[in-house]
Amino acid sequence: MRFKTDLRNIRTFSKLVAALNSLEKIAWVRLDDDTVRFTVIPDTGSQVWASLSVDLIFDNYHLQSAEPNNTINLELPLGPLQRALRSAAGSNHASLRLTKRDGVPMLSMTIHAMTKDPGGANAATAAAAAAAARAGYPPDADDDLFPQESLELSMRREREKIITQDIPVRVLHPDTVETIMQPKVREPDVHIQLPPLLQLKAISDRFTKLALTTTTGSAARPNAPGPRLELSANMHGSLRLRLVAESLDIESVWDGLDNPELDPSQLAVPLEEHPSTAFRAAGPERWATVRVDGKDWSRVLSVGRLEGRVIACFADDHALILYVYVPHHDDAAAEDVVTYYVSSYSA
Repeated sequence: MRFKTDLRNIRTFSKLVAALNSLEKIAWVRLDDDTVRFTVIPDTGSQVWASLSVDLIFDNYHLQSAEPNNTINLELPLGPLQRALRSAAGSNHASLRLTKRDGVPMLSMTIHAMTKDPGGANAATAAAAAAAARAGYPPDADDDLFPQESLELSMRREREKIITQDIPVRVLHPDTVETIMQPKVREPDVHIQLPPLLQLKAISDRFTKLALTTTTGSAARPNAPGPRLELSANMHGSLRLRLVAESLDIESVWDGLDNPELDPSQLAVPLEEHPSTAFRAAGPERWATVRVDGKDWSRVLSVGRLEGRVIACFADDHALILYVYVPHHDDAAAEDVVTYYVSSYSA
């Protein structure tokens, strides 16, 4: 079993891991010849299913195992991976490989970074001035006749610094991973492109904070569930975020959003029989609604760091599925998808 690769897009990879780590500390990672899959299933809260093409985050990718498609399944702690990626930010080269340390499987990240030699131009200038003083010349003698030029570019030294960070992992048996099933959801009643997630997060966090400051008793304890936010959308380009609390009833509404056209070839039922068709025909007053935990919803929205478009699919009073499309920086037409599954609380 072998896995070795260079990191191609550290910034995007780091943002993805940070978003996943906000939901759960452990991820299941499935590597094969073509894709990298991250699965995060917390004990409570939203689940994530990310399927990324290898060339989004990796380069010079080498994978070998006895399983079909050279599949390797790992249980990976996200915190150490996030810290390693943070160390790799700004480096000129970083690589990742599966290895062992004292019999323990490790993902070993090797980071190559350039550091400035502390004995650079300033030290050289100071040494030259000291030598002139010892020779009996004033420090600024003949400056007008022989103007000094900076030696910073020629005197500065750069040295390569190599950092290795080991991340302990568990290699999982394929049969174990096959039991991890993605939730099945009925055809959505409403599908809509969300506004920028960081904007939506700012307002959602404000609503949650207002609810917490007006809540008394056991619900105000740190470990208690967060306030419930009501999220609704229709098939006429509108999204509504609402908070109903003890002394509050506030909402924000976005209009003019896009309800993307569905591809009939991808549907389980004919387009004219799809639930969204009935919701569209019912007019702008027909809303699909889900109720989410405010704290969990805020963690979900942290995926907005990836800066991709997000399509939300509402199964009325049942679940919300978010499809986060991650663009490739070197190919505007290529996208990968991260899928969030958010259960709805009952009314």
